[in-house]
Parts: sequence; C-alpha cells; structure tokens
Amino acid sequence: MKKDNLVSVPFMVLGIVFCVCLVAANLLETKVVQLGPISITAGLLVFPISYIINDCIAEVWGFRKARLIIWMGFLMNFMVVALGQIAVALPAAPFWEGEESFNFVFGMAPRIAVASLLAFLVGSFINAYVMSRMKIASHGKNFSARAILSTVFGESADSLIFFPLAFGGLMPISELGKMMLVQVVLKTMYEIIILPITIRVVKYIKHVDDCDVYDEHISYNVLKIKEI
Repeated sequence: MKKDNLVSVPFMVLGIVFCVCLVAANLLETKVVQLGPISITAGLLVFPISYIINDCIAEVWGFRKARLIIWMGFLMNFMVVALGQIAVALPAAPFWEGEESFNFVFGMAPRIAVASLLAFLVGSFINAYVMSRMKIASHGKNFSARAILSTVFGESADSLIFFPLAFGGLMPISELGKMMLVQVVLKTMYEIIILPITIRVVKYIKHVDDCDVYDEHISYNVLKIKEI
C-alpha cells in the first residue's frame, strides 16, 4: 500500500469530530434561536467547527483527503436521518409521553436533512476547493486569508441553498434573507475569532504528521473518492 493512502491519528480524530459536528448541527438546525434582534438556528453552535476542520484537512492533507471526509460526513448524517425516520415510524409505547417532541425533531428532519445535506456538500466542496487552489497560488503563504475567504465562499453557498429549501414558505422572505446574511457573517466571525487556535493546530499537525500537501496535478472531481 502506498504511504499516500494511509491515514494518521490526527486525520482520524479530525474526521470523527467533523462527522459528529455535522450530525449535531443537522439536529440543532430544527430550532430557531432569538438573540436580541437576531434570529439564527441553533446549528450555529457547532456547524462552523466543521468548516474549520475542513480548512485544516485541506491545508495539511490536501483536497483528496478533504473530499473523503466530506463524503463520510454526508453518509454519517444520512444514516442518522434514516434511523431517525425509522424510529418515528415505530409505534410508541402507550405510557411514553415524549412522542410529540421526538417527532417534531426527527419528523421535521427530511426537509431539513435534504436542505442540510445538499448545502453541506456544495459549501464544503467549495470551501476545500478554494482553500486548495489559493494554497497553490500563494505558495503556501497567507493561511489566515485563505481560511477566511474559503469560509466566506463556502458558507455563502451553504446558506443560499439551505435556508430557502429548509424554511421557504415557513417564514417571511425578508426574515429568511436576514437569517441567511446573519448566518454567513456570524460563521465567518466565528472562524476569525478561533483562527489563532486553528493556526496552532495546523502547525502542530504539520509537524507531528510531517505532511504539507500541495494539490498539484490532481482531479477536483468530487466523485473520485477512491483517489486519496
């Protein structure tokens, strides 16, 4: 087996956290939170972390490893949604009083899940692609700028897809537009605030893993999962 096809402990750990964040965000997106004049979804608590991990993976191991993790996150998310639907369909015990609350979260999941999964795929691949191409163009310099810009592109695509599909017809268009803008701004601010930690994590992983991939002469076809 080629060394390039092996995965390290840091890569595995980031991949696990990435998948957990996506599953958690998908469930938390069912709640809309009011913070003063701002309306956001509770998924904002964890979803930006997935983009930060995406940045780390694309920076250290390259687009091909990021592509693998993105598809793994998609499959894990899909699995949780499918199991949730099976649980909703199963008859509840007559003495159990949580049926309505349970069904609200998981019964609402199909529409939110489709919107979330589609938005996640598009946004995450755009994020990884921008990160990869900018690294080559900048010869590995300006990580901070690359991390922020890739997040802006990825999060913008994510919000433009997710909110209309998930909440279209459930709230006024003006409120929907505000939520989309606020989500992009807050998630980008999240990235900027945590950037010093991200930089240290990337430097540490590059050191211990002895890896710093430049995606030259690779295919950016998102379906070529076997190329890792």
